[in-house]
Amino acid sequence: SVSPGVLPLCCRLPAWDRASRPSPSPLQPPGLPLAPCRSFSNNKIQVELDESSGVAMMKFKSPPVNSLSLEFLTEFSISLEKLENNRACRGVIITSAVPKIFSSGLDITEMCGKSMEHYTEFWRAVQEMWLRLYGSNMVTVAAVNGSSPAGGCLMALSCDYRIMAENPKFSIGLNEAQLGIVAPFWFKDAFVNVVGHRIAERSLQLGSLHPAPEAHKLGLVDELVPEEKLMEKAAAVMAQWLALPDHARQLTKTMMRKAVLDRLVAHREEDIKNFISFVSKESIQKSLRMYMEMLKKRKS
Repeated sequence: SVSPGVLPLCCRLPAWDRASRPSPSPLQPPGLPLAPCRSFSNNKIQVELDESSGVAMMKFKSPPVNSLSLEFLTEFSISLEKLENNRACRGVIITSAVPKIFSSGLDITEMCGKSMEHYTEFWRAVQEMWLRLYGSNMVTVAAVNGSSPAGGCLMALSCDYRIMAENPKFSIGLNEAQLGIVAPFWFKDAFVNVVGHRIAERSLQLGSLHPAPEAHKLGLVDELVPEEKLMEKAAAVMAQWLALPDHARQLTKTMMRKAVLDRLVAHREEDIKNFISFVSKESIQKSLRMYMEMLKKRKS
Protein backbone atom coordinates (compact mmCIF):
# COMPACT_ATOMS: atom_id res chain seq x y z
CA SER A 1 0.00 0.00 0.00
CA VAL A 2 1.21 3.48 -0.84
CA SER A 3 0.61 6.57 1.29
CA PRO A 4 -1.30 9.46 -0.32
CA GLY A 5 0.95 11.72 -2.35
CA VAL A 6 3.64 9.07 -2.74
CA LEU A 7 4.55 7.65 -6.09
CA PRO A 8 5.43 3.96 -5.74
CA LEU A 9 9.13 3.32 -6.26
CA CYS A 10 9.81 2.23 -9.81
CA CYS A 11 9.36 -1.47 -10.54
CA ARG A 12 12.64 -1.74 -12.37
CA LEU A 13 13.46 -4.55 -14.70
CA PRO A 14 16.19 -6.78 -13.30
CA ALA A 15 19.55 -5.88 -14.82
CA TRP A 16 19.90 -9.24 -16.55
CA ASP A 17 16.43 -8.98 -18.13
CA ARG A 18 17.06 -5.52 -19.56
CA ALA A 19 20.50 -6.59 -20.80
CA SER A 20 19.27 -9.76 -22.50
CA ARG A 21 17.41 -7.97 -25.27
CA PRO A 22 19.03 -7.55 -28.66
CA SER A 23 21.34 -4.55 -28.88
CA PRO A 24 19.58 -1.65 -30.57
CA SER A 25 21.14 0.09 -33.52
CA PRO A 26 23.72 2.76 -32.70
CA LEU A 27 22.67 6.37 -32.36
CA GLN A 28 22.20 8.31 -35.55
CA PRO A 29 25.27 10.14 -36.84
CA PRO A 30 26.16 13.33 -34.94
CA GLY A 31 24.33 16.41 -36.12
CA LEU A 32 21.10 14.59 -36.98
CA PRO A 33 18.19 14.97 -34.57
CA LEU A 34 17.02 11.90 -32.70
CA ALA A 35 14.15 10.40 -34.69
CA PRO A 36 11.11 10.55 -32.41
CA CYS A 37 9.46 7.16 -32.79
CA ARG A 38 7.29 7.59 -29.75
CA SER A 39 6.57 10.73 -27.79
CA PHE A 40 4.46 11.74 -24.84
CA SER A 41 4.05 15.17 -23.40
CA ASN A 42 2.61 16.45 -20.14
CA ASN A 43 2.17 20.07 -19.09
CA LYS A 44 5.73 20.42 -17.82
CA ILE A 45 7.75 17.57 -19.39
CA GLN A 46 8.14 16.54 -23.03
CA VAL A 47 9.55 13.10 -23.86
CA GLU A 48 10.58 11.64 -27.21
CA LEU A 49 11.83 8.06 -27.44
CA ASP A 50 13.80 6.83 -30.44
CA GLU A 51 13.17 3.11 -30.19
CA SER A 52 15.78 2.27 -32.82
CA SER A 53 18.60 3.70 -30.69
CA GLY A 54 16.96 3.08 -27.30
CA VAL A 55 17.50 6.72 -26.33
CA ALA A 56 14.86 9.11 -24.98
CA MET A 57 15.07 12.89 -24.89
CA MET A 58 13.38 14.48 -21.89
CA LYS A 59 12.87 18.25 -22.06
CA PHE A 60 11.71 20.50 -19.22
CA LYS A 61 9.07 22.91 -20.55
CA SER A 62 7.77 24.86 -17.59
CA PRO A 63 8.55 28.53 -18.28
CA PRO A 64 9.77 30.89 -17.12
CA VAL A 65 12.44 28.93 -15.17
CA ASN A 66 11.44 25.22 -14.95
CA SER A 67 10.94 25.50 -11.20
CA LEU A 68 10.35 22.18 -9.45
CA SER A 69 6.71 22.48 -8.42
CA LEU A 70 4.69 19.56 -7.09
CA GLU A 71 3.13 19.14 -10.54
CA PHE A 72 6.52 19.25 -12.30
CA LEU A 73 8.08 16.72 -9.90
CA THR A 74 5.13 14.34 -10.20
CA GLU A 75 5.21 14.51 -14.02
CA PHE A 76 8.98 13.98 -14.01
CA SER A 77 8.78 10.84 -11.83
CA ILE A 78 5.92 9.38 -13.88
CA SER A 79 7.75 10.10 -17.16
CA LEU A 80 10.94 8.48 -15.85
CA GLU A 81 8.97 5.46 -14.65
CA LYS A 82 7.37 5.05 -18.10
CA LEU A 83 10.82 5.03 -19.73
CA GLU A 84 12.25 2.73 -17.06
CA ASN A 85 9.50 0.20 -17.70
CA ASN A 86 9.84 0.40 -21.49
CA ARG A 87 12.12 -2.41 -22.63
CA ALA A 88 13.07 -0.38 -25.73
CA CYS A 89 14.58 2.44 -23.66
CA ARG A 90 18.18 2.17 -22.42
CA GLY A 91 19.15 5.80 -21.88
CA VAL A 92 17.71 9.28 -21.42
CA ILE A 93 19.16 12.72 -22.21
CA ILE A 94 17.72 15.36 -19.89
CA THR A 95 17.68 18.99 -21.02
CA SER A 96 15.57 22.16 -21.05
CA ALA A 97 13.22 23.56 -23.69
CA VAL A 98 13.38 26.96 -21.95
CA PRO A 99 16.22 29.25 -23.12
CA LYS A 100 19.07 30.08 -20.69
CA ILE A 101 17.76 27.94 -17.83
CA PHE A 102 18.07 24.22 -17.06
CA SER A 103 16.03 24.41 -13.86
CA SER A 104 15.91 27.07 -11.16
CA GLY A 105 15.35 24.44 -8.46
CA LEU A 106 12.55 23.95 -5.96
CA ASP A 107 9.47 26.12 -6.41
CA ILE A 108 9.54 28.52 -3.45
CA THR A 109 5.76 29.01 -3.65
CA GLU A 110 5.31 25.33 -2.66
CA MET A 111 7.14 26.08 0.61
CA CYS A 112 5.52 29.36 1.57
CA GLY A 113 2.29 29.73 3.54
CA LYS A 114 1.00 26.20 2.86
CA SER A 115 -0.41 23.47 5.13
CA MET A 116 1.64 20.72 6.82
CA GLU A 117 -0.10 18.21 4.52
CA HIS A 118 1.06 20.14 1.48
CA TYR A 119 4.66 20.35 2.73
CA THR A 120 4.59 16.57 3.30
CA GLU A 121 3.29 15.84 -0.19
CA PHE A 122 5.74 18.26 -1.79
CA TRP A 123 8.80 16.90 0.02
CA ARG A 124 7.84 13.30 -0.78
CA ALA A 125 7.73 14.29 -4.45
CA VAL A 126 11.22 15.85 -4.19
CA GLN A 127 12.55 12.66 -2.56
CA GLU A 128 10.84 10.52 -5.20
CA MET A 129 12.37 12.49 -8.07
CA TRP A 130 15.86 11.97 -6.64
CA LEU A 131 15.41 8.29 -5.73
CA ARG A 132 14.20 7.52 -9.25
CA LEU A 133 16.81 9.56 -11.10
CA TYR A 134 19.83 8.70 -8.94
CA GLY A 135 18.84 5.04 -8.88
CA SER A 136 17.77 4.71 -12.51
CA ASN A 137 18.85 1.61 -14.44
CA MET A 138 19.11 3.71 -17.60
CA VAL A 139 22.12 5.74 -18.70
CA THR A 140 21.28 9.33 -17.74
CA VAL A 141 23.04 12.26 -19.42
CA ALA A 142 22.32 15.86 -18.36
CA ALA A 143 22.67 18.36 -21.22
CA VAL A 144 22.76 21.51 -19.09
CA ASN A 145 21.82 24.31 -21.50
CA GLY A 146 21.33 27.08 -18.95
CA SER A 147 21.75 28.00 -15.30
CA SER A 148 21.06 25.28 -12.77
CA PRO A 149 20.94 26.37 -9.12
CA ALA A 150 19.85 24.30 -6.09
CA GLY A 151 17.36 21.56 -7.05
CA GLY A 152 18.30 22.00 -10.72
CA CYS A 153 21.90 21.25 -9.77
CA LEU A 154 20.71 18.18 -7.82
CA MET A 155 19.01 16.82 -10.95
CA ALA A 156 22.20 17.26 -12.98
CA LEU A 157 24.30 15.73 -10.16
CA SER A 158 22.00 12.69 -10.16
CA CYS A 159 22.78 11.85 -13.79
CA ASP A 160 25.65 9.61 -14.91
CA TYR A 161 27.27 12.36 -16.99
CA ARG A 162 26.95 16.15 -17.18
CA ILE A 163 27.67 18.26 -20.26
CA MET A 164 27.21 22.02 -19.91
CA ALA A 165 26.95 24.78 -22.49
CA GLU A 166 30.18 26.77 -22.60
CA ASN A 167 28.70 30.08 -21.49
CA PRO A 168 30.22 31.95 -18.50
CA LYS A 169 26.77 33.50 -17.85
CA PHE A 170 25.40 30.04 -17.00
CA SER A 171 26.06 28.83 -13.45
CA ILE A 172 25.40 25.71 -11.40
CA GLY A 173 25.61 24.85 -7.70
CA LEU A 174 23.78 24.05 -4.48
CA ASN A 175 23.22 27.65 -3.31
CA GLU A 176 20.64 26.92 -0.58
CA ALA A 177 22.76 28.64 2.13
CA GLN A 178 22.26 31.98 0.34
CA LEU A 179 18.51 31.67 1.02
CA GLY A 180 19.02 30.69 4.66
CA ILE A 181 18.13 27.08 3.83
CA VAL A 182 20.27 24.01 4.55
CA ALA A 183 20.71 21.46 1.75
CA PRO A 184 19.43 18.06 2.97
CA PHE A 185 21.95 15.28 3.68
CA TRP A 186 21.14 13.45 0.43
CA PHE A 187 21.76 16.60 -1.66
CA LYS A 188 25.12 16.78 0.15
CA ASP A 189 25.87 13.08 -0.42
CA ALA A 190 25.23 13.36 -4.17
CA PHE A 191 27.43 16.49 -4.30
CA VAL A 192 30.31 14.93 -2.35
CA ASN A 193 30.22 11.86 -4.61
CA VAL A 194 30.82 14.10 -7.64
CA VAL A 195 33.28 16.79 -6.47
CA GLY A 196 34.83 15.38 -3.27
CA HIS A 197 34.48 16.42 0.36
CA ARG A 198 36.52 19.64 0.52
CA ILE A 199 35.04 21.29 -2.57
CA ALA A 200 31.53 20.27 -1.49
CA GLU A 201 32.06 21.57 2.06
CA ARG A 202 33.26 24.98 0.89
CA SER A 203 30.68 25.29 -1.88
CA LEU A 204 27.75 24.30 0.37
CA GLN A 205 28.73 26.62 3.24
CA LEU A 206 29.11 29.58 0.88
CA GLY A 207 26.04 28.64 -1.19
CA SER A 208 28.23 29.05 -4.27
CA LEU A 209 26.92 29.20 -7.81
CA HIS A 210 29.81 28.26 -10.11
CA PRO A 211 30.03 29.75 -13.63
CA ALA A 212 30.32 27.02 -16.28
CA PRO A 213 34.15 27.22 -16.66
CA GLU A 214 34.65 27.00 -12.88
CA ALA A 215 32.10 24.17 -12.59
CA HIS A 216 34.12 22.22 -15.16
CA LYS A 217 37.39 22.90 -13.33
CA LEU A 218 35.86 21.63 -10.06
CA GLY A 219 34.51 18.47 -11.74
CA LEU A 220 30.89 19.50 -11.11
CA VAL A 221 30.31 19.08 -14.85
CA ASP A 222 32.23 16.58 -16.98
CA GLU A 223 32.50 18.61 -20.19
CA LEU A 224 31.88 22.06 -21.61
CA VAL A 225 30.88 22.41 -25.26
CA PRO A 226 29.61 25.29 -27.39
CA GLU A 227 25.86 25.62 -26.94
CA GLU A 228 25.07 24.71 -30.55
CA LYS A 229 26.96 21.42 -30.19
CA LEU A 230 25.46 20.39 -26.84
CA MET A 231 22.89 17.88 -28.14
CA GLU A 232 25.32 16.40 -30.65
CA LYS A 233 27.83 15.83 -27.84
CA ALA A 234 25.15 14.37 -25.54
CA ALA A 235 24.20 11.86 -28.27
CA ALA A 236 27.86 10.89 -28.77
CA VAL A 237 28.41 10.40 -25.02
CA MET A 238 25.22 8.35 -24.78
CA ALA A 239 26.39 6.09 -27.64
CA GLN A 240 29.70 5.55 -25.83
CA TRP A 241 27.96 4.52 -22.60
CA LEU A 242 25.45 2.29 -24.40
CA ALA A 243 28.26 0.42 -26.18
CA LEU A 244 28.82 -1.51 -22.94
CA PRO A 245 26.68 -4.47 -21.81
CA ASP A 246 23.79 -3.06 -19.76
CA HIS A 247 24.02 -5.59 -16.93
CA ALA A 248 27.68 -4.84 -16.10
CA ARG A 249 27.12 -1.08 -16.16
CA GLN A 250 23.90 -1.30 -14.11
CA LEU A 251 25.41 -3.52 -11.42
CA THR A 252 28.43 -1.20 -11.18
CA LYS A 253 26.14 1.84 -10.86
CA THR A 254 24.14 0.10 -8.12
CA MET A 255 27.35 -0.78 -6.27
CA MET A 256 28.50 2.86 -6.41
CA ARG A 257 25.18 4.47 -5.47
CA LYS A 258 23.26 2.00 -3.30
CA ALA A 259 24.58 3.16 0.09
CA VAL A 260 23.54 6.77 -0.59
CA LEU A 261 20.09 5.75 -1.87
CA ASP A 262 19.55 3.35 1.06
CA ARG A 263 20.36 6.11 3.52
CA LEU A 264 17.45 8.24 2.33
CA VAL A 265 15.09 5.25 2.03
CA ALA A 266 15.87 4.31 5.66
CA HIS A 267 15.36 7.88 6.93
CA ARG A 268 12.65 9.08 4.57
CA GLU A 269 9.96 9.87 7.16
CA GLU A 270 12.49 11.54 9.45
CA ASP A 271 13.71 13.64 6.51
CA ILE A 272 10.13 14.76 5.79
CA LYS A 273 9.62 15.72 9.45
CA ASN A 274 12.88 17.68 9.43
CA PHE A 275 11.81 19.54 6.29
CA ILE A 276 8.38 20.42 7.73
CA SER A 277 9.85 21.51 11.05
CA PHE A 278 12.42 23.69 9.27
CA VAL A 279 10.21 25.23 6.60
CA SER A 280 7.37 26.05 9.05
CA LYS A 281 9.61 28.23 11.24
CA GLU A 282 8.49 31.85 11.07
CA SER A 283 12.06 33.02 10.45
CA ILE A 284 12.31 30.71 7.39
CA GLN A 285 8.86 31.72 6.13
CA LYS A 286 9.94 35.35 6.45
CA SER A 287 13.14 34.69 4.45
CA LEU A 288 11.16 32.91 1.74
CA ARG A 289 8.59 35.74 1.55
CA MET A 290 11.41 38.30 1.24
CA TYR A 291 13.03 36.23 -1.50
CA MET A 292 9.72 36.00 -3.39
CA GLU A 293 9.26 39.78 -3.10
CA MET A 294 12.76 40.30 -4.49
CA LEU A 295 11.92 38.03 -7.45
CA LYS A 296 8.70 39.98 -8.11
CA LYS A 297 10.65 43.27 -8.12
CA ARG A 298 13.17 41.80 -10.55
CA LYS A 299 10.37 40.79 -12.93
CA SER A 300 8.79 44.25 -12.83
